[in-house]
Amino acid sequence: MKKPRKSTRYRDYLHPRWWPTWLGVGLVWLMAHLPLRLQWWLGRALGSAAYRLIPRRRHITEVNIRLCFPDLSPAAQQALVRQSFQANGIGLMEVGLAWFRDPRRFQTITRVHGLEHLEAALQKGKGVLLLGGHYSTLDLGGSLASLYIDADVMQRDHNNPLLNAVMTRAREKRYGVALGSKDLRGLFKRLQANRVVWYATDQDYGRRNSEFAPFFGIPTATITTTGRIAERSGCTVIPFSHFRRSGAPGYDIYFHPALDSLPSGDDLADATLTNSVIEAEVRKHPDQYLWMHRRFKTRPHPDDPDLYRKP
Repeated sequence: MKKPRKSTRYRDYLHPRWWPTWLGVGLVWLMAHLPLRLQWWLGRALGSAAYRLIPRRRHITEVNIRLCFPDLSPAAQQALVRQSFQANGIGLMEVGLAWFRDPRRFQTITRVHGLEHLEAALQKGKGVLLLGGHYSTLDLGGSLASLYIDADVMQRDHNNPLLNAVMTRAREKRYGVALGSKDLRGLFKRLQANRVVWYATDQDYGRRNSEFAPFFGIPTATITTTGRIAERSGCTVIPFSHFRRSGAPGYDIYFHPALDSLPSGDDLADATLTNSVIEAEVRKHPDQYLWMHRRFKTRPHPDDPDLYRKP
């Protein structure tokens, strides 16, 4: 039986038990209206504090950086770990911008690259699957992209129902529809209507429906759904990325050439291709990737050692 989605009606969250969450939402709203440079400064400070105060996430990040950038010296690896925490701290601040600020406010500091690839794909009439990744500009990048495209988004619902309501309502204000991460029926309907759907696959979902494709040279559990969606729907898959510029505040959004060889009929080849595309984008701004999650949690063989276990 399909589990019903959480309510997004604010009137369902008026009970006092939701007041602490409302207080947190109000604080995010207030901070979202601070000057952007100040938000970046606060975000870096927040990330630096998390680096010191959340040892479990620091350890996961250290393992990921060590595995993916073995050519860096230990000092350079540790510096990248700190920079990643700071970049993701800024990303947390930017969630407020994405949820509560008009993206047109930031259009003058936003550059869009490759929009012609998306426009050409839509001419085929089969819909477009935007292959995204978990970059630190996740929410704001999508909000800024909504200035140039009309798209839907697939999302994993937040565990806190009220935060999920705020997130979903904010995203549906920018996008057309916020689909649940398992709502493949809804996804196919949107693609059939020649819609653009933003979709991220770069997390470890276990062995089921996964192939162990290389990611930074490491066999990584990678879901095969992307190729199968493209095969069934006939949609075009276009890589999509977004990054924060260094120095003066500003953002770059990229729509890359279509992955014409997807689907290939070979799940491993398709998974290898999608991983290589995301890896190439991560290498451009390695600090702006979400290294805090256990991307290599599932190993090719059940008896393989846990890469994140401390010695």
